[in-house]
Amino acid sequence: MALLIQPKAVKAARGMPRQDWDRLKERLERIARNPYGKHPDVERLTGGGFRVRQGDWRAVYDITASDDVLVVRVGNRREVYRI
Repeated sequence: MALLIQPKAVKAARGMPRQDWDRLKERLERIARNPYGKHPDVERLTGGGFRVRQGDWRAVYDITASDDVLVVRVGNRREVYRI
């Protein structure tokens, strides 16, 4: 089980304050260790996938067939759900 982050999510993370990104990444790593476990501030999204929140920041991720956590989007809560 690994944490995989898409390039556009990495690019968006560069725009975040360093402390917030470190906290969010730590939470994502914990989720990657046990993707199907119960984690605080994680919700299933209606269109598929999951979201985790850290302050005003959100990460949208999917769980792959090999149980890896694939981070699709990272951004501010106002913008992350917009396509």
